[in-house]
Amino acid sequence: MKVTLHKVFEFAAAQSLPNFPDGHKCHRLHGHTFHVKISVTGEVDPKTGLYYDHAVISEKMKPLIELLDHSYLNEIPGLENPTIELLCAWFWNKLDGILPGLSEVTVHETERASCSYSGPKA
Repeated sequence: MKVTLHKVFEFAAAQSLPNFPDGHKCHRLHGHTFHVKISVTGEVDPKTGLYYDHAVISEKMKPLIELLDHSYLNEIPGLENPTIELLCAWFWNKLDGILPGLSEVTVHETERASCSYSGPKA
């Protein structure tokens, strides 16, 4: 049986979006409480009834959340223009290869604004 598990993380950070036009509210310094959903997909072990230990996801995300929480995102390498689109790709690139089964990253900057990324397609 194939399943997808999700685990959500939260961090608060400041950002500005330098590629937005002057005068746009997002061009100015502002902040969000971001929610990041990490999804892993794979087969359930028929013996245990489990696919994945959520603690593994937490272990891989811990240093990333610690780096981003209460930071100015634009100062983090690779996030000089920290749109939610680029945040998704940043998380994907950090987790790809170290988090087996990674299938999707979703970043919410508000309750109503989010982006999902499923990695590069071959």
